[in-house]
Amino acid sequence: MPSPTRIAQANVTALGRRIAQSRGVALDDYAQLHRFSLEHMGEFWDHVWAFGRVIGERGSGPALRENGAMEQARWFDGARLNFAENLLRHGGDALAATFWNETGPQLRLSRTELRAAVARAARALQRLGVQPGDRVAAYLPNMPEAMVGMLGCASIGAVWSVCATDLGVDAAVDRFAQIAPVVLLLSDGACYGGRVHDARAKGLQIAAALPSVRQAVAIDYVARGPGGPDAWQGLPRWSELLARESDRTFDFERFPFAHPLYVLFTSGTTGRPKCIVHGAGGTLMKHLADHLLQFDVRPGDTIFRVTGSGWMLWNSLMSGLACDAAIVLYDGSPLQSAAIVLDIAERERVTLLGLSPQVIEHWMRHALAPAASHDLSALRCIAAGGAPLSADAAAWVHARVKADVHLASPSGGTDIVSFFVGGHPTAPTYAGQIQSAALGMAVDVYDDAGRPVRGQAGELVCTRPFPSMPLGFWGDADGSRMRAAYFETWPGVWRHGDWAEITPQGGFVIHGRSDATLKANGVRIGTAEIYAQLAGFDDILECAAVDQKHAGGLRIALFVVLAPGAVLDEALQARVRHAIAQGASPRHVPQVIYAVPELPRTSNGKCSEAALRAAIHGEPVRNEGALSNPQALAILRRFHLPTPETAGDTHA
Repeated sequence: MPSPTRIAQANVTALGRRIAQSRGVALDDYAQLHRFSLEHMGEFWDHVWAFGRVIGERGSGPALRENGAMEQARWFDGARLNFAENLLRHGGDALAATFWNETGPQLRLSRTELRAAVARAARALQRLGVQPGDRVAAYLPNMPEAMVGMLGCASIGAVWSVCATDLGVDAAVDRFAQIAPVVLLLSDGACYGGRVHDARAKGLQIAAALPSVRQAVAIDYVARGPGGPDAWQGLPRWSELLARESDRTFDFERFPFAHPLYVLFTSGTTGRPKCIVHGAGGTLMKHLADHLLQFDVRPGDTIFRVTGSGWMLWNSLMSGLACDAAIVLYDGSPLQSAAIVLDIAERERVTLLGLSPQVIEHWMRHALAPAASHDLSALRCIAAGGAPLSADAAAWVHARVKADVHLASPSGGTDIVSFFVGGHPTAPTYAGQIQSAALGMAVDVYDDAGRPVRGQAGELVCTRPFPSMPLGFWGDADGSRMRAAYFETWPGVWRHGDWAEITPQGGFVIHGRSDATLKANGVRIGTAEIYAQLAGFDDILECAAVDQKHAGGLRIALFVVLAPGAVLDEALQARVRHAIAQGASPRHVPQVIYAVPELPRTSNGKCSEAALRAAIHGEPVRNEGALSNPQALAILRRFHLPTPETAGDTHA
């Protein structure tokens, strides 16, 4: 429960007060403000423009033109802005960004230093011939050059797209080739898991496979392998290009509100990666609302989100600069040491910490006591997203990390470069629940017939437009692929693909992806309900449940990665089944449990249940190169069982 002082001082309270005064209405709590944000959607986002102090030309048109179908909505017609100008508006010697990797802090940049670096980058890109609308691709980890490169692109109206260096060559080419970049930035490697990973050979292969690239540029960071200075085969260095340019103040050209800013990619494990185009204005507006209103970010705050460069959380992290906050960049594994994330949070006086539930579960397994071992007095909010957070993990955070921390669990995705549901600092949080729909987001849960339901699981949908809807998919001129992806099930309603539930308190529970739900005796079960029961098992590092075909039909198969020294014996299997039956229901209990050395993961670190399901059924895994560990599939394919239809087949 937040204190009265915290509620009174929250940004969302200030915005509600401002709207109430201007309209002469009562907006006494978040629920009333949320209702206003839906009933007066255009007016609400106009208030966000003013509250976020957007730099640009607002224009005279309405904030929102709905134009009938949801996907036809247009935001801020006539407005013009520059995304980078808004992120770089705060100058001076205050900290803008700090960079860490697994060996410790590497670099600190003031606001003035960042602005100078971006000015050089913008001019260097222009000298390479980059024009507004051109694509610049990057094969980089979460490092300062990625931040500077993105802001340089945004400064001149170019479109930024990045893949992390753990992505394979074929997977990176599958993505970049679709958008025909003219410049390609390549890092020599990255740090992860206590090792330096040399990416030079992969980078050169990617460059050779992209005929649209007029210039590839090398970034020296970590590689110490053979080849020395010739390993880049004569590519110019990014640092040298920037050193030739002036760092004088850059004159930002302002572009239409819907000018493309980013191309983000889906994971590609269930089909060809979609190239999702996000606009500068919509991204800025939604990220301002997220940071200022949902996470209560204030000037002088420090934001640390544990993310790779290819995950949409990286894009969200960048936008924290627009709130006059400093950001922390980290290249490495959050599990490299038991407490490295906490060490950074303490050292950098982090106020908003974004991480995955996996990190919290890692702390739990190692019996950490962060409240006693670390000074987290600056920490106000933990945003645990990317996967459902169990009630046990939520309770542990308040008991062992910080009693009064605002524990938010945002859920959204690459498709919207933001979140649909999350937290806010003015109401209680309930363990195992996400507090509310985000402001301006008309979120609901539908049953299979398209009817709103409460207290039972269904499809998460959004029924009204929002600023960070994609401009479209790259190469999808008639919009048919985008309509098929989001609006095919219920025309005019965005179906996100999450299996969710609205609670009696008005909160949300995400049970997992709806395409990852299980059918047990005709009842749909969210896999997250199974995983939540095993969060406290020291013997199990991670798990995944899928439907498995066998001679008797379909059964639930649970795959577990065991802790060192643990054995999947009958006693452990009995404990697992008992915990699931007691905490979820007997229908959730897996019929078989298998131990495997690892589970297939996307480049964002998420377990790919789709790849697991395909592998154990002997089916092709689509875009296998999109997995960060495709070697995991070889062992999983051994679990392919003959069924009546495949009884004549033979398998390893």
